[in-house]
Amino acid sequence: MPRPEKYQEHELSIITGYDMTTLREKVDLRAVGERLDELGKLRSLSALNEKVVLLRLSGQLDEAFVIANEALRQARFSGDREQALGARIRRAQVQQYQGKYPAALQELSLCVEEAQTHEWGTLEATATLSRGKVRFEMQDYPEALVDFKAAVFLMERLGASIDQLEGSLVAVAVTESFLSA
Repeated sequence: MPRPEKYQEHELSIITGYDMTTLREKVDLRAVGERLDELGKLRSLSALNEKVVLLRLSGQLDEAFVIANEALRQARFSGDREQALGARIRRAQVQQYQGKYPAALQELSLCVEEAQTHEWGTLEATATLSRGKVRFEMQDYPEALVDFKAAVFLMERLGASIDQLEGSLVAVAVTESFLSA
């Protein structure tokens, strides 16, 4: 998903690794709290989007969902369909963390289709990876693996760095190990 450089720096310092059984990100909760404090009451779309991610990663899911809906409304109001699609993906990620798998799966599938239609490669990769994580948590490992491999392919085609590919590559390896067990 296209993100300002400053956002990427914060995200990289907050994510410390990946849980090898759930594929969820491990985070530095102190860094999350500090960044949320920095964002304070900012209501720009970029600030709302970042808050959604930070709140989701720190387990504050009810608040994350409220802000995800606010970000989606603001993105739709702006008329920027690409921004709105990114907001929909983030909201579906919150739904995944809330255990609302059918809703998250449906929304992410629609997001993948829309991203493909408009040739928004980064959003397609993000939605595909996220859909794979939902399928993984639903224990649909074969379909999760298809999504993870597709996300790796899309990201490589877009010129992603190894750091950007790490989460997807971990997901492929873990899912393959689940399938071979």
